Amino acid sequence: MADKVLITGGAGFIGSHLAEWFKQQGRAIVLVDDLSTGRRENIAPLLDRDCQLIEGRASAVLRDPAVLVGVSEIYHLAAAVGVKLVVDQPAEMVRNNIDETHAVLDAARQANAAVLIASSSEVYGKCPTLPLREDMELVYGPTTASRWSYGLTKALDEHLALDYHRRYGLGVIITRLFNTIGPRQLGRYGMVVPRFVSSAVRNQPIQVYGDGRQTRAFSDARDIVRAMADLLGKPACHGQVYNLGSDRQITIRQLAEMVIDLAGSTGGVREVPYEAVYGQNFEDPPQRLPALDRIRNAIGFKPRYTLEQTLTELIEREQQSLAITSGTASDACE
Repeated sequence: MADKVLITGGAGFIGSHLAEWFKQQGRAIVLVDDLSTGRRENIAPLLDRDCQLIEGRASAVLRDPAVLVGVSEIYHLAAAVGVKLVVDQPAEMVRNNIDETHAVLDAARQANAAVLIASSSEVYGKCPTLPLREDMELVYGPTTASRWSYGLTKALDEHLALDYHRRYGLGVIITRLFNTIGPRQLGRYGMVVPRFVSSAVRNQPIQVYGDGRQTRAFSDARDIVRAMADLLGKPACHGQVYNLGSDRQITIRQLAEMVIDLAGSTGGVREVPYEAVYGQNFEDPPQRLPALDRIRNAIGFKPRYTLEQTLTELIEREQQSLAITSGTASDACE
């Protein structure tokens, strides 16, 4: 019986947590990743006869029918990562997001596999009405602000997926992710929590972009991947769009202060203008808060990790990593 799971972006931050979850469930797994932002070390402990990594872009790898043999579910998590990458390379991001999603949907249809498309809260653009609901109208800024190009590509991905559901009966789920955090997330692509944790542990000032009054809602990747699996495994949910995240708001300055307090840091907070990081014409939504009624009704979604628990774990991991690195450096000098 076909029961294999295929995950694009499987060596990435969220993809590796999803792979870990399915490994615990005893499922056979195929991970597809070109390792441009994913890392082999994220999934190295999982690799064996029942969990294989195929290096390459999904559009190339999925041309081989043998890759799809036995696959019943596909989770498409391969996409451009982080606001900074989107601002720096918008054209490459646009091509990657749309072309790769189209290729994944074709492969899912060929394999008759259900497919989950990981979308983003960026789809909402700068909608002023909170909470953000799946059926509300979308509002974007001007094309001169490249930030909005990412949300537009994700919206097009959703249109593609929903059309495959309507035309071909493909089992499709779309999840709009809101500020997912957790172990293995990197700060180099502009992700706020790993940046804050790294600075706090080193007693360096935490850089808050803008005035820090913008609000976000953060959720742990381990809660997110369980919800993804629950949704795709429930045919009654197919053909729907779901917000997926937390509805606990916090300002970015409050987040920085929480990290400082949990880490016992003396570095403080330093405000940095957006223009100094992202250049001119950058726009940032002042608030992002999802409505979660739909996913709660669908699968009884209830996160297991609080923000404080996740931050505490991340701080402890960073402290351990720093101690190991410092110890290695000291040993080398002796």
